[in-house]
Amino acid sequence: MSKSIHKKVGIASIIMMSSVLLSRLLGIVREMVIAYLNGTSGSVDAYQISFIIPEILNHVLASGFLSITFIPIFTHYLSEDDENEGWMVFSNILTCFSILLVILITITFFFAEDLISLTGISNPKVMQEAVRMTQIILPAQFFFFVGGLLMAVQFAKEQFLVPALAPLIYNLGIIVGGMLLSAKHGMAGFSWGVLGGAFLGNFVVQIWGAHKVGMRFIPTIKVTHPDLKKYIALTLPLMVGLTMVFSTEVIPKYFGSYLPEGSVSSLNYGLRIMFLLVGLFGQAVGVASYPFLARLATENKFTEMNQLLNSTLRHISLVIPFSVLVVILRYEVVFIVFQRGNFNKTSTEMTANILVFLMIGAFAFAAQTIVTRGYYAMQSTLFPAIYVTIAVFITLPFYFIGMQYMGVNGIALALSLSVMFQVILLFYLWNRKSRNEDSGSVYLFYLKMIVLSMGIGGGLYWFKKTLLSSVDNSTLLGNIGIVFIISLLFMLILILLGYFFNINEIFDIVNKVIKRKRKSRSN
Repeated sequence: MSKSIHKKVGIASIIMMSSVLLSRLLGIVREMVIAYLNGTSGSVDAYQISFIIPEILNHVLASGFLSITFIPIFTHYLSEDDENEGWMVFSNILTCFSILLVILITITFFFAEDLISLTGISNPKVMQEAVRMTQIILPAQFFFFVGGLLMAVQFAKEQFLVPALAPLIYNLGIIVGGMLLSAKHGMAGFSWGVLGGAFLGNFVVQIWGAHKVGMRFIPTIKVTHPDLKKYIALTLPLMVGLTMVFSTEVIPKYFGSYLPEGSVSSLNYGLRIMFLLVGLFGQAVGVASYPFLARLATENKFTEMNQLLNSTLRHISLVIPFSVLVVILRYEVVFIVFQRGNFNKTSTEMTANILVFLMIGAFAFAAQTIVTRGYYAMQSTLFPAIYVTIAVFITLPFYFIGMQYMGVNGIALALSLSVMFQVILLFYLWNRKSRNEDSGSVYLFYLKMIVLSMGIGGGLYWFKKTLLSSVDNSTLLGNIGIVFIISLLFMLILILLGYFFNINEIFDIVNKVIKRKRKSRSN
């Protein structure tokens, strides 16, 4: 793998990592505001359930995969020095699918109540709130779709800054909408924030960003164009298959709707904490590396593709020790982040227990962001969609069994086991298809990180239970003190073990950030 590509991936990773970290932090602030105002009430359950139908619509149009499916098509025209034709294809896809999406949003809006009734909601008030908020959120899917395509062309041009603003503005919109409108509209105020944040962050700002990279859009309808057919062929498996995102955002909420009030909201609070960690180590690196994987695939440099994939996966494995840290500090973390207002001690304990089972699969959530992108860079969407769908169906009984015997904790465990099975299966199949000769080192590296993390976790648990048992964990200051001491000790141990076992990945990201800061200062 050339040093220039490695350097560009590093810079892009820093940009996207900063965006994801800030976005996740804003997401936590968003959940803090919701928790303060509404705790784990039925209204919060209704708010979370109101995303099910929009998420399904988003899934049907594969809006979340636009960067993945469109970048290889657009990149081909850039490599052929035929950018004008690339913009024509962009206009054609945007026009045709926007018309289809508007029709689907309209139909879904009028049948929202019938669709929501298919969930397990038994409380009429919760049902009414869920329907109302679903109808508010539905139009946001148009902005997500258009914005996804606008961001895709920016990624293809190796421009990451403006797309990185989208999730930040989106989360700010939800927070502002909730704070300004919740007194009058309750949780629906946050739904209006979703719509406003999507409009500004994913639509308005991205039009500006795409214009900066030379966007040329003319409404075009050419249903017989070969690249429209190619785009549909790439996207169709993602539309009909049960993707990782779908199985994470829709299935747990559906099963949670059958459990006692507060189950869905508690699961969501736990997921937000887990996704903060996953986003930092997984999503940012996956998004940043994808345009380079796509370019290597276009140039038939499959050996370099595997080198980049393996290297990225080894870096992502750092989520494992940090997951152990979160498990050790789960009560303190939830207390610090959420316990105030209507979010009481019972809510804290419920969410903290859920975190244990979510963190088991955190490394798989992070790894899937890069493993799936290897397939998509090769313009292979059918193969992973088939096997992920099979994996989801195989693991569906886990949800039934978990819900019956463990309640919401069982749903969290089932979700972790499902994602672990999906990502391990996909990586195994990738190695066979691509002849990834160095894949064994990735397995061994993850095994090493798991063993080291278990040792670190055991030591930290003992330290907390014996030497910090006298610290008052019923106060904010006491919990902050516990988190600070344990986290400091964790970092020292991790760095020492990194040097002792020669784990360079522990230091690579930090060194890149330091070098970037020094360069910016010198300029």
